[in-house]
Amino acid sequence: MTEQSLKHAADSAALEQETMRRVIWRILPFLIVSYLVSIIDRGNIGMASLQMNQDLGLSKAAFGFASSLYFVAYFLFEVPSNLAMQKVGARLWIPRIMISWGIVSMCMALVQNSTSLYIVRFLLGAAEAGFFPGVVLYLTWWIPSRYRARIIASFMVAIPLANFIGSPLSGLILTLDGWLGLRGWHLLFIIEGLPAVLMGIAAFFVLSDRPHQARWLSSEQRNWLETTLRAEREKRKHIARVSTWQLLKHRHIWLMALIYTGASSAGTTLSVWSPQLLKSFHLDNLTTGLLNAIPYGLASVLMIVWGRNSDRTNERRWHTALTLFMIAAGVLAAFINLSLPATVVILSLILVGAYAMKGPFWALAAGWMDSSSAAAGLAAVGAIANLIGGVVMVNAYGIINQRTGSHTLALLPLAALCLAGGIAVLLMGRRLSEGRASETQTTH
Repeated sequence: MTEQSLKHAADSAALEQETMRRVIWRILPFLIVSYLVSIIDRGNIGMASLQMNQDLGLSKAAFGFASSLYFVAYFLFEVPSNLAMQKVGARLWIPRIMISWGIVSMCMALVQNSTSLYIVRFLLGAAEAGFFPGVVLYLTWWIPSRYRARIIASFMVAIPLANFIGSPLSGLILTLDGWLGLRGWHLLFIIEGLPAVLMGIAAFFVLSDRPHQARWLSSEQRNWLETTLRAEREKRKHIARVSTWQLLKHRHIWLMALIYTGASSAGTTLSVWSPQLLKSFHLDNLTTGLLNAIPYGLASVLMIVWGRNSDRTNERRWHTALTLFMIAAGVLAAFINLSLPATVVILSLILVGAYAMKGPFWALAAGWMDSSSAAAGLAAVGAIANLIGGVVMVNAYGIINQRTGSHTLALLPLAALCLAGGIAVLLMGRRLSEGRASETQTTH
């Protein structure tokens, strides 16, 4: 290469590095904290149940049903929410989502019986619907594909981190029982719901819809980012531009939903039920919260490592499949030993797999879709997986546990789902790779 070519390459690399540094530090920390608040508000019903279930007279099956209603609403409103965000922009829509779910989350403190709990839990799902797929879509507007797995993994570290922080925090709040004449679980919902409202107001000032609107980037940086993202959009050919209804009937959407369902179910089911599983060892609420945080702390670190390795090797299929097989192995290990130390280890294995899977999977899923299909497609995959994981699996766990008294048997359906998902991602990825190679040969 000539000296001029080397200088041009060095300048291009420097421009890319500085642009991505500014973009990542501008939007990612804010989105991580916002999602952390979202997961705390979604999952704090698990810790609240240590007091709330007795106060409201809830059986395990009734509590499981109440928890699952969030996901029913999420399923119904997730795709419409993402389509709305594509029309009005993230700068308006994401604050709308955050403020409304924060208000509803605080209203959980007002429930008086199972019926009012069912209603408010459903409204929470409707209010928050679209936040996660909306952010994944938003990241495709800002982050080139070669950075996407590590960025999505970094964003989704909020899930285990929320439980790592939220479980001890919730346990501590429960110890304030009687303060201001309120039960501990009332205080939990009020204190943990308020940050969503404040973050929603801040989101309007922090977020920009598209790179060309970002005044905090130079014109040269905006041009580089827009050009790079436009070139990538033109290369996406796997799931082409179709109507929303046709997209929802596409077999690849349902296969991707199957793949994601195992990990989604594991994370959702344990966020709701693991506090009660640990409590069954006759622990107090604060100790339960502290022990419940350990698996999520490990998952917070390892999902970042796994996402970075997926980007470094540019490999998605096996990085997704192996984590699903890890979840299945963790569930099966529960049949060997379910002492308290073994339970913490098994929960760690399952949750590390559940969260490490997310970065590689969502990078893979976004790459399988045409840019025009991404809004509805990503939301559909998440909605279907959340419906199965948050409704079917959460209720199945409660019913099996109530009828058999066994937490281990209640976990068994997760193993079957994850094994099926792991096999599906390997087969689907191979078929799409072969199809792409065939198209290339035909073109040439």
